[in-house]
Amino acid sequence: MSFKTIFVTVFLSTALILSAFLVNSYRPPTQVRQPTAALVKAVGKCAECHRTETAAVVYEFEMSAHAAADVTCLDCHQPVEGQTPVEHRGFTIATSLTAANCKTCHATEYEQFLRSRHGAVAWAAVAGPDDFTPEQIAHAETYHPGWVKRPANALARLEGPSAIAAGCAECHDVGRPNADGSIGTCTACHSRHASSVALARQPQTCGQCHMGPDHSQIEIYHESKHGVMFNAQRAQLNLAADPKHLTTADMFVPTCATCHMSGLDGLGVTHDTTERLSYFLFADVSDERPGKAMAQERMKEVCLKCHTKPAIDEYYAQAEAVVESTNEKVGQARDLMNSLRERNLLTPAPFDEPIEFLYFDLWHYFGRTAKHGAFMGGADFVQWHGNYELLATFAEMRELAEELDHADGE
Repeated sequence: MSFKTIFVTVFLSTALILSAFLVNSYRPPTQVRQPTAALVKAVGKCAECHRTETAAVVYEFEMSAHAAADVTCLDCHQPVEGQTPVEHRGFTIATSLTAANCKTCHATEYEQFLRSRHGAVAWAAVAGPDDFTPEQIAHAETYHPGWVKRPANALARLEGPSAIAAGCAECHDVGRPNADGSIGTCTACHSRHASSVALARQPQTCGQCHMGPDHSQIEIYHESKHGVMFNAQRAQLNLAADPKHLTTADMFVPTCATCHMSGLDGLGVTHDTTERLSYFLFADVSDERPGKAMAQERMKEVCLKCHTKPAIDEYYAQAEAVVESTNEKVGQARDLMNSLRERNLLTPAPFDEPIEFLYFDLWHYFGRTAKHGAFMGGADFVQWHGNYELLATFAEMRELAEELDHADGE
């Protein structure tokens, strides 16, 4: 073999190797830092196709904490027990992902989620218990007695399947049971491919569901001092901080997640959003939750990161006074409705008479708003969107009740 031939061979080989190194250097770290060649090939193949077909998901994934930790597409998309596998361009993946896939790595968070009202209770509030297994019902009822074994929502049924599918279910399916035996979806808060802690800490993420006349938490938050400060200082907050090492230097202004879930300065992290709540504020007449004292102390521990104990205790006393006062107002309206039913002045069918809608508005909208406003610092929601509307609506109810009485006496 001539020197020229050897030189050309060595030159071309070197050029090919160098080219491979250069090409490889431009590949995302997630694609190349894999333990086996098969996984390197798999991740690269996923990205190769999806950059063309659904490019946004690739970009989202590449900027995620999962990608930084060398989690691959197949790590999340491989089928787990109870899921239907499908062959997809040379790889076996699940037909759809659920919380079951997330819990393979995040088991603690999933178990905490199951205890929360974001779990089975959320779906039962619309559809009742029929979609759950007896085991799922028993587990949820341990923490929320009577809130899964309940009839399907009468108002939603009257509104119809299309309203449920495009309306109620868009939020309440956070607790929908899945075919694989799991409950809910983590992507409601974290998104599918960014899997973002920062997104879950944004008030607007919670506000996708916690908004409107029946649970106006996002509107109350933005009116409150907390919301005003967040909107002014958002750029200085570290919303992507590690949840287990979150400090007040990262989150010196609270969002929904800070108060209800976060482990600020060493406090315990939780995915049970009800763990720090002391009243059933969503109910018509709000009773204390079981374990109220412990729950309240856990929430106050968060408050102490910014406020003094006397100020916190005074704030809670004021909020609890609003709960007590609202309970009295709603109780009067409820007594009126019960009296009308006892005298057969209302039909047995739900929501077929104007006074039933007024009563629903009174407690479900205005009563809830007053109570949430008191605990979240929304003065306008305590008064004008809450107590004023309570009084005005009850006056309408009394007038209609008198008309029903008069009609019955004729």
